Amino acid sequence: MESSKFKQIKTKPSVMKSSIDRRTFIGGVSTAAVGLTIVPSSVLGGRHTAPSDKLNVAYIGCGTQGLRELPDLLELEDVRVTAVCDPQREAIGYYDWSPNGLRDSLRKCINNPKWKPGGDEKIPGGLNTGKEIVDAYYSNVAKDENYPGCKAYTDFREMLDKETDIDAVKIMATDHLHGVMAAAAIKRGIHLTMHKPIANRLEEGFKVIEMAKNSDLTTHFIPWESNGRMEQVLAWIKGGVIGKLKEVHNWSNRPVWPQYAEIPQEQPPLPRGFDWDLWLGPEAERPYHPHYTNMVFRGWYDFGGGSMADMGHYSLWTVFNGLELKNPFYIEPQRSHVCGLTAQSTAYRLNNDYAFPFASSCRFKYPNNSWRGPVDLIWYDGGIRPPVPEAFYENDQELPIEGMMFVGEKGIIMSSEFNLRDPYVLSGDKKLAKEINTNTRFERYSGIRRFVDAVKAGKQTDGSFRKAWPITEAVNLYAAALRSGKNLKYNAALRTITNVKEANAYLKRDYRRGWSLDEV
Repeated sequence: MESSKFKQIKTKPSVMKSSIDRRTFIGGVSTAAVGLTIVPSSVLGGRHTAPSDKLNVAYIGCGTQGLRELPDLLELEDVRVTAVCDPQREAIGYYDWSPNGLRDSLRKCINNPKWKPGGDEKIPGGLNTGKEIVDAYYSNVAKDENYPGCKAYTDFREMLDKETDIDAVKIMATDHLHGVMAAAAIKRGIHLTMHKPIANRLEEGFKVIEMAKNSDLTTHFIPWESNGRMEQVLAWIKGGVIGKLKEVHNWSNRPVWPQYAEIPQEQPPLPRGFDWDLWLGPEAERPYHPHYTNMVFRGWYDFGGGSMADMGHYSLWTVFNGLELKNPFYIEPQRSHVCGLTAQSTAYRLNNDYAFPFASSCRFKYPNNSWRGPVDLIWYDGGIRPPVPEAFYENDQELPIEGMMFVGEKGIIMSSEFNLRDPYVLSGDKKLAKEINTNTRFERYSGIRRFVDAVKAGKQTDGSFRKAWPITEAVNLYAAALRSGKNLKYNAALRTITNVKEANAYLKRDYRRGWSLDEV
């Protein structure tokens, strides 16, 4: 047993793993909770690990986005990727935004201009590719002669149990697996960083965040890194530039992936090396189909979180924090629908509660707090945008394809970009705006670097899971409202929809046996 190389972390017994190993001291189980006493390293045969030694990280999710972000982790000299995990072994059936962009970036990462992804020789992806890139980097670039080789697993539960030297994990899997993977890591005392969302079910997201709060583990939610800053906008709002704030509008060009209005009926063969049962994870069994996986999973309620879960985390998290938007009480969805023709030559509307609409908007009503009145937050996707402000008419302007707008009783604040970059006062008290202008320039550095530093220091990051409940709540209420097609009254204290009882089923997950948060 090794003594701690990083600041000791404690986890409450409710999320404690019974086995005692290296991560007991590094990762999250207090020695008091398991009846142990820390003894000098000399008693342990001199196996003291210096604080400067490497952080062992496991990487879950070797799809296109996972591979795109892998080099940033590999390049950290004080990190060692020891294991990778993905239920799909071979690079077959992946999609990406360009035919060679990911391949070329991986070639550069491993210093091999002739590297090929294997599989169908198109887009890189899969477990074998992940392991190959890690091994090649440490061999060809880092030239780490002591690197023992990257372990590869299709089942994250097996990996987390067997690889007892794991200090931290980065989760880059599909949305429906985020919650169970995060819970499994926390229960084993492993620090974690994860892409959005926390979970694609409200109740699961709440439980994972509570688990993080009840531990001293370092957690980092990746979309925080892309949020803009609210200081200038808040200064204008609190300074009365636009009068009383009434509405916040945020619109995205998503979806930029194919979406499907009907459940696939054909049953194509499963790609070689793809463990479909593990990919399904907690969700109900169904035949494999490529329309569920890889880039297009976000379009399904079972597997994704829709456009708001994809992009709203990047733009709105800082807005929730800055405006202190909590406890929405009313959610109003607007959604497109799809029609078809029957064999009897009659038209019908598809009754769709399994896939997100092609386009939608969703209004959230938030109550007042100590310094502002009630605020409506309106999200738009699929090409829908808010009405063009009158100030745009004079210059024959149109709203950008993506953007954000704060509407008050006396004026409007616009963002030059989707996620609050370079805001400006479109109308209102321009003189006052200039007088209270504040410098909002700030230094950014790599989110994964920030996470690693926080783990070593035993601290939380600004993107901690502990701060993610308001945005997690909103993106899951968005999905439930669209799925039901009804205006929802929501009791935030009980996390319950009060007027459309059947919609409460959309806030929870029916776990397959062995896949609940208590079981993983």
